[in-house]
Amino acid sequence: MAYAFVCFPAFAQVMTSCSSPSWGVSARPRRLLPAVRCASSAPEAVAHETDLFDLKRYMAEKARRVDDALDRALPLRKPERLLAAMRYSLLAPGKRVRPVLTLAACELVRGEESTAMPFACAVEMLHVMSLVHDDLPCIDNDELRRGLPSNHVAFGEGVAVLAGDALHCFAFAHAAEATAGVPPKRILRAVAELGKATGAEGMMAGEVVDIECEGKEVGLEVLEYIHLHKTARLLEAAVACGGIIGGAEEEEVERLRRYGRAVGLLFQVVDDVLDVTRTSEELGKTAGKDLAKGKATYPKLMGLEKALLQAEELAAKAEEELQGFDRNRARPLRHLARYIAHRHN
Repeated sequence: MAYAFVCFPAFAQVMTSCSSPSWGVSARPRRLLPAVRCASSAPEAVAHETDLFDLKRYMAEKARRVDDALDRALPLRKPERLLAAMRYSLLAPGKRVRPVLTLAACELVRGEESTAMPFACAVEMLHVMSLVHDDLPCIDNDELRRGLPSNHVAFGEGVAVLAGDALHCFAFAHAAEATAGVPPKRILRAVAELGKATGAEGMMAGEVVDIECEGKEVGLEVLEYIHLHKTARLLEAAVACGGIIGGAEEEEVERLRRYGRAVGLLFQVVDDVLDVTRTSEELGKTAGKDLAKGKATYPKLMGLEKALLQAEELAAKAEEELQGFDRNRARPLRHLARYIAHRHN
């Protein structure tokens, strides 16, 4: 889909600063986000007193099922070194936020988890592909990922490039071939959604602008363009695909898109905050690397307090998009937005 937030031709004004992000997030003083609660009973939140939900248990169970499905989807076979490199990064310990979003969105519109699992796995494969490639010496040159040596450190640079490429290709093959009990039209639409999210109008667009902006003074408008594409677009697609496979109506898919987009940008704002407030051991990746490379971040451009305020408003925007859905079925997505806002790694 086309983004109205930032027109890419405006990138010619990359040196021009923007007074506020185009999401319309205000800088008015508001309370900062409270400590995360998996079963919130905060009286200031609408109906939170009846919104008890064990997110930790939910995430652990969904992540276990995703891990099992990933392991089955990609068994070790020849060429063993390539498959070992693919499995090394794909099965490394992770939160599995993106595939869980896919499953939760499918179940929100009364779809079955089993029908969305191949797409949930595909989303994780595409995400891991981006991590493998990001860590390469020619891009971020990071030697630590998910608490383990990066793929190119463990297997060599050439194999890491090919492992990422292979994950990219296999994600689409797996989603198309392994999805059962879903009309072909929905499958085709969801496959196209993932292709757009990871290609030249999605993730790769954000990646290349991020590279070109390294070491330059950029404004919030360009920073938002980078992260709406590099980070938020795949999260948006993860949620949209779950809705599409689950049989959501068009208006429901669009609301899920807006939820995913808000959550995706929220994810990056929090990521930028954690990059300057946590250690490498806590994060499982190298802390402070963005500032060290001269990259623009939300805390750098807005200050830490305003970045936290923006995170709060994005979390509220995400929850707002869930209004109108069945409240009980929306609980996982609602609490996932809160978790992303308050995560510590």
